Amino acid sequence: MKLRRFTQPLLGLGLLLCACSFAQAQDLDSFELPGLQTTCFGMLDITEPEALAICDALALDENVRARELAQQWIRAEPQSPAAQFALAEILIRVEGNLARAVFHLNRAEELTNYSSLGRALAAGNAQWHYLALSELSYVHQLMGNQLASLEYLDKIANIYGQDVESLRGWPLIKLQEWELARESANKVLRSSNNPRERSRAWNTLCAVELAQLRPAESLEACDKSLSEDEAAADGIQGTVYLLNAAEVALSMLRMQEAERFLDRAARVINPNSVGDPWINILNLYMSQGRFDDARFALDNMLVWRDSQEPIVSIMNQAEHFLAAANFLLLTGYAEDAITLSTNALNQPDRTGSYSADEEQKDSVAALTNAVAHQSAYELAMEQAALLPLRQKISSISKALAHRLRAWRSSRHAASLFADAQVLQNRLRPYAPLDVYIPEWIEPEIIAIMGPGVSAQILEQARTNGAFALNEGYYFSYKSEIAALSNKHSEVAELAELALAQLPEEEVLLKARIASRAADATWKLGQVEQSLAYYEMALQWDPSSIRRLGLALPINLSTSSDPDSIEIGKLLANSPRFKKDERGFEVQVSSTNTPQICLLSRRNIPLSCVHAIELNETIPLSAVQQIAQNFHTQTFGPGIEISPTLRMALRGNSAVVASQERLDAQAERASNLTR
Repeated sequence: MKLRRFTQPLLGLGLLLCACSFAQAQDLDSFELPGLQTTCFGMLDITEPEALAICDALALDENVRARELAQQWIRAEPQSPAAQFALAEILIRVEGNLARAVFHLNRAEELTNYSSLGRALAAGNAQWHYLALSELSYVHQLMGNQLASLEYLDKIANIYGQDVESLRGWPLIKLQEWELARESANKVLRSSNNPRERSRAWNTLCAVELAQLRPAESLEACDKSLSEDEAAADGIQGTVYLLNAAEVALSMLRMQEAERFLDRAARVINPNSVGDPWINILNLYMSQGRFDDARFALDNMLVWRDSQEPIVSIMNQAEHFLAAANFLLLTGYAEDAITLSTNALNQPDRTGSYSADEEQKDSVAALTNAVAHQSAYELAMEQAALLPLRQKISSISKALAHRLRAWRSSRHAASLFADAQVLQNRLRPYAPLDVYIPEWIEPEIIAIMGPGVSAQILEQARTNGAFALNEGYYFSYKSEIAALSNKHSEVAELAELALAQLPEEEVLLKARIASRAADATWKLGQVEQSLAYYEMALQWDPSSIRRLGLALPINLSTSSDPDSIEIGKLLANSPRFKKDERGFEVQVSSTNTPQICLLSRRNIPLSCVHAIELNETIPLSAVQQIAQNFHTQTFGPGIEISPTLRMALRGNSAVVASQERLDAQAERASNLTR
């Protein structure tokens, strides 16, 4: 998990009213303006007709025209700091092109470069110099140049006498100067009565206290940040504070409390928020095994994403990709998960408004990519079991290519996790100030780092209090280490401890542990216990069996019908099943149409597939398609994601996907009224 910084504008200079510096977008509605005065670039005294024309175009959402006007202005007056700033502002707010914007902001600063307020006022360009400094501080902060950001804040304070203390906290946090950040925040709280400044200060303390492993104090600071924000009457601007409060609650393992914060944050779309609450809600629902709710959250995540301002969307696009990739992993769309995690890895990093850094994002993306390739390998091997020899070879070749890529991605992730302190932080449940890794995926770190190294780091993390709130997470890691070391008795003992102590909301992590325990106890000859664990995994998260490359023990019985016999052969060859008369009953029968049923120990159907409509677009016979469908239903949550929606998740417009969802809802409603 990572905390977010809520950016706010500097307040005015004399008659100036600047809403540009440290704003997520032009947030002018929150200011009370005298009379009918209007602002341009957040200022009350802009008089240049070119600037006013650009501001009018932006107000009407005529972004292309605004860009053309700014370019014409620069061509006509290349030495105008106003023209340079205007184009830079469009590049930032409309296009999200920060690197190019910095070039024009630097030109604006060079063309002014005043050393005192008197010189600035005498030259007549004070507002453009002030705006350039403000925006340079903001953009450098977004791009990770925190020292440069602080230097520009100092310039604003020295030249224009502005109190910028409330804006210094977050760059100091990014530099991990915790005590300086705390000192800065407390200075603001002692001296300022401005609710916005106080809200930012409490938000700084929220992050500082969490970094210092004081979650209770952190949650209290987050609550006060929310209260001050409400006092400022900013309405939906509290989105980021609610997200921070939710993530602090998660670090304290208060899942229900976190969900309440997220529900509040998601009520109204906030295009200027650096956080999308539906990402967090989707992750929460997935970890709890609430697959239908997660599917709903996925749709809303796309709607929120499409509503974001460009400057915001470039900051959290990788988050969108990774959350979607995890959901596609669970639902069996490994190829799409590979594409999304690769996109996240290749995203330009704009992590200045997050407590996490660039390497963290890359490490998580590489880890997710490795898991996606491994899942694609398992799926390709399942497919190979259904095919004749020539096609089988092609499918196996494809599977091996995925395994190689999984190894490469895992090596990349391992290099980024190599620092012992980083790895210790990662092992802490809902690691504070870090990029979020789902707890059900996090044990994959043990495999890529090696059980020996991981065991040593795990004990250090335990000594340092990483598992003070719940030792079930410690035992879950221990069971993973034991499984990778083929210590089956230890796996069984540790898994029992983990399952008994983990929060009930950790459904997917429990499913992983149950799958490991099922495999271990089967190898120990503890058949009944093994089948019980397998049933747990199938109930909580059937995809965990596939992701771990395990095989379900089955006692296969078929009728004398040729189709039934053929299906039995296909299942017997599958890597997801191993024939054993002590295993689950799998009955393949065929009267008029084939049917496959997996039965529990009490002969209750766990997964049944009847005849399906033949899909003529894939090169599989009817019998092969039934066997394939049985795999899909048995080892997945049974949620289908349309190609249109999968395309939208890659960054294309979600409008079509949303409309598709609405059409489906309308059709169901129509069917109910017939």
